[in-house]
Amino acid sequence: MTDYSNRALTASIMEDHNELREYHEKYLAAKSDYEERAKWANLFRWELARHTVAEEIIWYPALEKALGEEGVKAADHDRAEHQQSKEDLQALENLQVTDAEFARLFAKIYKDLEHHLKDEEEKDLPKFEAAISEEESKKLSEQFETTKKWMPTRMHPSLPNKPPFATVTALLTTPIDKVKDMFTTFPTSNA
Repeated sequence: MTDYSNRALTASIMEDHNELREYHEKYLAAKSDYEERAKWANLFRWELARHTVAEEIIWYPALEKALGEEGVKAADHDRAEHQQSKEDLQALENLQVTDAEFARLFAKIYKDLEHHLKDEEEKDLPKFEAAISEEESKKLSEQFETTKKWMPTRMHPSLPNKPPFATVTALLTTPIDKVKDMFTTFPTSNA
């Protein structure tokens, strides 16, 4: 079990980013094995939903506080990108992996996401980490990881994306998502 209390927030966020990239690669590698593709797409969607809400609840408010007006602009930009991702992922949930539209939309989602991830990794995270203490970063990392455990596992574009309302609505939708997840297939291992 990973000890999240002793690492920077950047490490937690980067771990998620790398997992999303890995799940996308495994989705692509499955090629015409649609059952396997669906499992990796489901895991990708599941992780992205949790990651997105955790960023909106934990990281973006901290980014705004640490960087002032520059942080507010960055967080607002990232929230707008999240909103598009939420809408696209919700549309994806209504498609079958065998549909041509599924592959097209999944490719769009990933292309947009990769742009978003690189922007965070190359611009926002370095500035943010330089503006806060190591202790604060570790505390935020622990909060980020804990938050993901309690967040929805599906995208809900109509819900608020800023605390405190994002927190409350996320907690209310999580049980419904967990029930839906019981009927969703996922890979049996990350290998």
